[in-house]
Amino acid sequence: MTGFTTDAAGHWVAFLGCGHRQHVRHDPPLVERPWVTSDEGRRGRIGQTLDCVRCDAFEIPEDASVYKATDVFTEGTVPAGLRKDHATKPGVWARIVVADGRLRYDVQPPLARTLELEPGTPGIVVPEVRHHVTPIGSVRFHVEFLRSPDPAA
Repeated sequence: MTGFTTDAAGHWVAFLGCGHRQHVRHDPPLVERPWVTSDEGRRGRIGQTLDCVRCDAFEIPEDASVYKATDVFTEGTVPAGLRKDHATKPGVWARIVVADGRLRYDVQPPLARTLELEPGTPGIVVPEVRHHVTPIGSVRFHVEFLRSPDPAA
């Protein structure tokens, strides 16, 4: 958690390092979060992690925008670093966009899955989650890097 705000109904919402926002209600007996009811309690939670269901679903934050993109890679020009496990920095999302062909996208735990990417089916890279790609025959693709605006700015 990097900060807090309230929604239109006055409920507390946490800013998460991934760029998503998540309600953090104190609603006993369903949810026990007494710390959210005070400034001191909320300040004490800055820097702590909160499971993000939107990251688990590979959802890029709505306000994220592309700030950089790679050149187009082919099966012969894929950098070695993309073929072995690597991760983006905190708060940095990526979208693997296939123009032609197919690309295998392997995501490591905690979100472990293997996807086959093709035109119209991009690969979403969650911040700090290790992953790698493997061409399946002839392929052309590029990678777009995205981030959300800093809520403190």
